[in-house]
Amino acid sequence: LGRHDEALVLQRKIYARFVAKLGASDVSTILSGNNLAVSMKKLRLYDEATALLCDQLLPAARQSLGPDSDVTLELNHSLAAALANNPTRTRDDLLKADTIMQ
Repeated sequence: LGRHDEALVLQRKIYARFVAKLGASDVSTILSGNNLAVSMKKLRLYDEATALLCDQLLPAARQSLGPDSDVTLELNHSLAAALANNPTRTRDDLLKADTIMQ
């Protein structure tokens, strides 16, 4: 309903609790992190979403779920969208997004 700022605050808290209780590689934690990244993208926090996806979520998903799992593929799609929609994107960002989606 357009309350993205409030949702972001809640998503940060939820993700932090999942990390603390289940660990960064648990599928529920990874999915919670993706929800956080989605909230970030809705608020145009593309750099923060990209960092979360690249530094935490994708490495955890690849290690625990494998590169071809549905969750890992969804995270890749989320990363490609964050890179492509960022108004400060570079040519390299667009190339990376394109590579991810192939």
